[in-house]
Amino acid sequence: MDTLINLISHYGLWLIFAAVLLDQGGVPLPAYPIIMVASAMAVQTNASLWPILLISVLAVLFADMLWYGAGRRFGGPMIRLICRLSLSSETCVGSTRGIYARWGAPSLIVAKFIPGVAAVATTLAGQNRIRIRRFVFYDGIGAALWVGAAIAIGAIFRDTLQHVLVQLESLGRLSPAILLVALALFITVKAWRRRRFLHQIRMARMTPGELQQLMASDTPPVVLDVRAAGLRAQSGWIPGAVGVSSIAELDLAAESEVVVYCDCPNEASAALLARQLKNRGFQRVRPLAGGFEAWNASGLPIAGGAHATQDVASPHPIDSWSTR
Repeated sequence: MDTLINLISHYGLWLIFAAVLLDQGGVPLPAYPIIMVASAMAVQTNASLWPILLISVLAVLFADMLWYGAGRRFGGPMIRLICRLSLSSETCVGSTRGIYARWGAPSLIVAKFIPGVAAVATTLAGQNRIRIRRFVFYDGIGAALWVGAAIAIGAIFRDTLQHVLVQLESLGRLSPAILLVALALFITVKAWRRRRFLHQIRMARMTPGELQQLMASDTPPVVLDVRAAGLRAQSGWIPGAVGVSSIAELDLAAESEVVVYCDCPNEASAALLARQLKNRGFQRVRPLAGGFEAWNASGLPIAGGAHATQDVASPHPIDSWSTR
């Protein structure tokens, strides 16, 4: 890996800045190896590690400010676009909203250590319009911890890294090919997992118009809202919908007609719960196509929230509600 060492030697902090910026900007080219190798080289030459930490944190903050600005400007559509393009769709739709809804801005401290979460968490911060100083404070701590971990690994295991680099260098022209194959394998595995996840949530959907007609009929369906409680409180909910986070909270008869909705790409969270219900014997269960956003965009009634279109009581607590 003489090429990597030469690049770091010649371009130094500029190379580190570019690598971290691309990594945090969404390009699937991990910056950790470059930070670790640069840190190992710095220790071996008795150079200071502080410049590596500072330039890397600045690159992280620069990229995250772009995500923050996009979230502030475009909101939900930007988040859904990120999740559609993400190689970790299941993490994107299943974890990030829940983590951010529970912890708020402090979740930015750990977001970078969870695959598929960092970009969405910073975009959510923009969408929720947290103060810029508060964002920079928590995101800066998270960036320093993320970069600091890479620097510590490089400094502590510098001899091991040197041994690995020597072994790769001994392979000559094969070493770049090995790294490219490893990167391609990483992307392939992620893409396969994404494809399997999308196949898992593939099922028939119900349109907002169809749901409205059913709700006005003599036998209205059970409507489940699987969004985070904080998001429901902020945006409101479909009148009569019951907030639920897992199938364990439900007390439903298997013959019930159930409609599940969320606010995520491909209705993923809703489809996952609907699939679990089908596996438990529910025959009439469907996700709502387009989720809450499609319902809202259709001009249909919304209960609660800052922009409710009609005054409807809050959903009943799930532990006191039953259709048996």
